[in-house]
Parts: sequence; C-alpha cells; structure tokens
Amino acid sequence: MSKSEVTRREMLHTSGIALAASGLMAMAPIFSKGQQPAAVSEKRNHPFRLSLNTSTIRGYELPVEEQVDLCAAAGFDGIELWVSDVEAYIKQGGTAEALGHRIKQHGLVLENMISFSTWIADDPARRAEGIQKMRQDMELTAHLGGGHIAAPVQGVSVIEKHQLPTYSERYRAILEEGVQIGIIPVLELWGGGALNQLSDTIAITTGAAHPKASMLLDFYHLYRGGNSFDSLWQINGGILPVFHINDYPTSIPREELKDADRVFPGDGSCPFDKVLPILYETGFHGAFSIELFNETYWNSMDVATLLKKSYQKTAATLTNLYDAHA
Repeated sequence: MSKSEVTRREMLHTSGIALAASGLMAMAPIFSKGQQPAAVSEKRNHPFRLSLNTSTIRGYELPVEEQVDLCAAAGFDGIELWVSDVEAYIKQGGTAEALGHRIKQHGLVLENMISFSTWIADDPARRAEGIQKMRQDMELTAHLGGGHIAAPVQGVSVIEKHQLPTYSERYRAILEEGVQIGIIPVLELWGGGALNQLSDTIAITTGAAHPKASMLLDFYHLYRGGNSFDSLWQINGGILPVFHINDYPTSIPREELKDADRVFPGDGSCPFDKVLPILYETGFHGAFSIELFNETYWNSMDVATLLKKSYQKTAATLTNLYDAHA
C-alpha cells in the first residue's frame, strides 16, 4: 500500500467523521431557541411564518383588499390569495400594483397564489388553453410581488403510472414559462383528486429535472390520500415554500372526508408531534399557511373571530411542539 493511498484513506476517514458530526448536529432537537431565522419575530418561539390561505374565510365573500387588511390585523406573517378574487378586484377598477403595495405596506409575504388551469390535460387544445391561463396567472402573481403559484392537476381524472414521464414533461413546460416571468408553479397534491399520492407527486417533480420544481403539500390532503407521513423523509423540505396546515377528524372514514371537514390545528387527530419534526429536519423552514373550508365556522363566527382562532390554534400547535423539544 503506497503512502498516497494511506493519505487518501485518512482524508476520507476524516471527512466521514466530519460529515457524521454535521449529521448529528442536524438531528439535534428541533426549534433550538438560539437558532431562529432573522425573519421570525423575537416574540415567536418557533422558526416558521404563520400565514393565511384565504380559503379559510372564503365563505364571507369579502373583497380581496379587505381580506388582506383582516389577515394583517389578525397577526399573520403572510397570505395566499385566490387569482379569481384578484381578478374581480381588477375588474372593479383596482390594479395589481396597488394591491401588491397594500400587501407590502402591511408587512405581509405573498406566499402563493391559488390558481386553476388545465395545463396538464391530455387533450392538446385544453392543455394549450391551460398553459395560457397559467401564464396569465403567473404574470398577475409577479405584478403583485409574489414568487409562487399553485399548480393542481386540473384536466386529468386519474394519474396513469405509465404516463408519469409525460406529466413530468408537462410540468417542466410550465416551469419554463415561470422562469421567463420569475414565478415558480408549485405542483399541488389533493387527497381526493387525481394527484393524491406523494410518490406520484415526487415522481413528477423529479422527472421534470428542473431546478425550480417544487410541491405544495397539506396535512389533510396527505392523510385523505392515504399517504404515510413517514414518506416525508424522502423529500427536501427546503424546496417547499409553504405547507398548508389544518387538522382532520377520524370520526369520519378517511375516504369519505371532504374539504369542509377540515378543522383547526390541534382539534383533530393529525400527529403533529411526529410530522412537524420530520418537516423541520428535512429542511422546511418556510410558512405554515392555515387552509380551511369549514362552513360550520363560517356560520357560527364572524370573520374576525375565525381569523383570531385560526392564528391562535396554529401558533399553539407549533409552540407546544417547540416547548416539548426545546
């Protein structure tokens, strides 16, 4: 054995020790009090933004500018808006730039825009129409000052396994459109929809072979689709800009759950004590955005009360876990 071979082996051994040590450091208890990102308020004892998906207050049918004001007043850090609400605002004389300024004045992050188009459809005409709509929605998002837009798989009724490479090509096509505009379309999993498996979502995003490929996930949707939360170990949490937070009851059979059955975080059966550490340790340090469609809440609370409870329940879920691991 030559001296150079010994030196090389020693170097690799030393590197291995260093890598192992860094790995152990990464596995330290989550939410270390001394390592909160600068963007997080000092009053906040967890390293995430708390944001609002405006589906949570959709039943009140409020104009989008009021949604923004109420979101900020409730204490949220960010917001997810529906493209259709912004389009209605513009139709009535508003401008995307003015709304974007309003969001910025409140100190809110525009986490994501909620959009629906047939960009993945099998029919070429429908797909072309969907790509055009996605392009328009991404341009609108850019004018508002956002960086991401949801990309659910509208236009296909079932995900065919042999078609996964084709779906990846179609996703790559809108990613390339997004590069030109400065917006990232984020592939969204729906538990009761065609794309309900995390494995298929991962296959499509990795198959796209694009540096901007990402996913939009949701606690309810993962459960509703029959996914194991342990599968989250297979993803790079650092590429996820936002994660929808909510809870679900187990009193209703999983396959029968509907969007309206989602409840406040902590009021259902989601194992947050297991899943939140997984997300953190895989690199997710972004925004948890509460997304509900609960008609019972709309009918029993005014909007300010619902927003207050949404914020408090979400914050408590994260804080309780932080306190348990700190």
